[in-house]
Amino acid sequence: MMRSFFTALFFLSSINNIIAQQTIGGVSLPSKISVDGTNLVFNGGGIRVKYTFNLYVGALYIKRPSMDANKIINDDVSMAIHLNIISDKVTREKFIETVNEGFKTASHGKATEAQKNSLKGFFSDPFKKGDKIRLEYVSGKGLKVYKNNIYKGVVPGLEFKKALFSIWLGTKPADAVLKNKMLGKA
Repeated sequence: MMRSFFTALFFLSSINNIIAQQTIGGVSLPSKISVDGTNLVFNGGGIRVKYTFNLYVGALYIKRPSMDANKIINDDVSMAIHLNIISDKVTREKFIETVNEGFKTASHGKATEAQKNSLKGFFSDPFKKGDKIRLEYVSGKGLKVYKNNIYKGVVPGLEFKKALFSIWLGTKPADAVLKNKMLGKA
C-alpha cells in the first residue's frame, strides 16, 4: 500500500516537473512567471518563421489562459511577451524594422513617435542568437523592457501596450501561425 502511494507521488511529481516548463525550438519556457508581483501563466508560444527561417521563440504570459486576442490586447492588467532569439538572422536593425512595420499595421492602440523612439532606444546594442527580450506590461506603470534580464526602461501607456501587443496578436499579426500558438490555439 505504501509502495503504491510513493509510486503515485513520484508520478505526480514527474507530471508537475513536465508542466513546470515547455520547450519550443530548443528554448525552455517556464509555465509560470511573476511580473511586478502578479503571477502569470504560460498561455502559448511558438516559433516566428519568415522565409523558412526560424527567427525567435515568442511566448505569451497572462493571468488566466485565454484564446481571445482582443481581450488580451485591450486588458489593462499585467501580462508579458517573451522573445528568445534563435537565429543569427535577427539583428538589432531588422528587429527595429519589424517592430516599426508592426506599428504601422497595428490593429489596436496607438504608439506615439516618442514612445516608439523610447522602445527603440532600449535596443542600442547588437542582437545575437540566445538573446532574451521580455516585454512586461504592468497596469498603471506601462511596458517594462528587459534584454537578457537587464532592465532597459519603461514605456508608459495602455495605448502603447495595445499597439505593441497587436504586432503579435492583432488582426494583421507579424506571423498568424505564431499568433495562434501564443493564444493556445495550435
